[in-house]
Amino acid sequence: MSKLKVLYVTSEAAPFIATGGLGEVAGSLPKALAEKYEDKIDIRIILPLYQGIVDRSGFEFLGKTSVPLAWRQQYCGVYKKVENKVTYYFIDNEYYFKRSECYGHFDDGERFAFFSKAVLFVLPMIEFMPDLIHANDWQTALVPIYLSAKYSSYEGYRNIKSIITIHNIEYQGVFDLNISEDVFDLHGKEKGIIEFKGAINLLKGALETAHIISTVSESYSREIYDDYYAKGLAEIIQKNSSKIRGILNGIDTEKFNPENDLEIFENYNSKNIEKKYLNKENLQSLSGLPQGKDVPVIGIISRLVKHKGFDLIINSIEGILKEKVQFIILGKGDRGYERYFEYLQESYRDKIYVRIGFDSDFAKKIYAGADLFLMPSISEPCGIAQMISSRYGTVPIVRETGGLK
Repeated sequence: MSKLKVLYVTSEAAPFIATGGLGEVAGSLPKALAEKYEDKIDIRIILPLYQGIVDRSGFEFLGKTSVPLAWRQQYCGVYKKVENKVTYYFIDNEYYFKRSECYGHFDDGERFAFFSKAVLFVLPMIEFMPDLIHANDWQTALVPIYLSAKYSSYEGYRNIKSIITIHNIEYQGVFDLNISEDVFDLHGKEKGIIEFKGAINLLKGALETAHIISTVSESYSREIYDDYYAKGLAEIIQKNSSKIRGILNGIDTEKFNPENDLEIFENYNSKNIEKKYLNKENLQSLSGLPQGKDVPVIGIISRLVKHKGFDLIINSIEGILKEKVQFIILGKGDRGYERYFEYLQESYRDKIYVRIGFDSDFAKKIYAGADLFLMPSISEPCGIAQMISSRYGTVPIVRETGGLK
């Protein structure tokens, strides 16, 4: 029996580049499927070749082409790398992807329209015509849209099925209506796919055109029927209810394993848990905090944004800091939250350490060294951090929502 051919389309993927849970899942789910169903599934990953992907050793250049995007013809290079028995493809265009950050640019809509067009355009070049394309979030939402609107009659494409996974419905890819033709190359009736409430909404278009919609936890798949969680898309969710599946995310238990993790101070397992205290002392030392076995250390690793529950923390943390406790915070996001935690660090130097940014090595040290892991999210479709902290024996404290239930 021939293998099911799956192309996993993502805007980021570990170990090459990951800014959050999407990148971690994109790096671990295809790997797990390839290992468990080696004789049944041929799954491959495709993502942009960002400037931030520094280590390109072993990358194979497959060729170049020009991708049509409305009136433009844009250069597209394709690279290949096999990692952990999974094949990765990288779409290269320096104009779109040679930038310091993956997201947050004025032309993100055009950048990911190009990427989505390129994914479908290069399939003959990479000699991989999938049975199933798995898109993720708004950045790749145009893949099922283009597949339906522009490729449904093409030989080799017409039988391809598509899935869109919602990692967080709050991010929908909303743009001004007047760029539907010039940027997204959708004309006439095609524009109706992405039009919603007087704007372009790429996620809405993917929900309408994909064959299956998945979310990252079963509880979140139920929550998004309520417009409080659906952020305006409840009617589209309800309309497409027969396509929705909730499947809980997981983590790579080989990568996140305190027994052999080379990035933590001292390895340990459930049989010698006392060695975890050595990681705690090391974490306190790295953070410039007084060492103390009996002082509870609370770790936070998060994007500093409202829906992660930071208003709840701000309302209570100064009272908590009067107790015998230490906080170690790693993250970046809204500048207001960043400034507040920097202020707290200045005011409570022996009780709180804040590192603005993201550092995967230091994150591992927090998971291994903290006693408790705080995650009071207002909304959390799944959450990966609580799974990782549990793996390291650090007890998560969470708010009951989404995948944290």
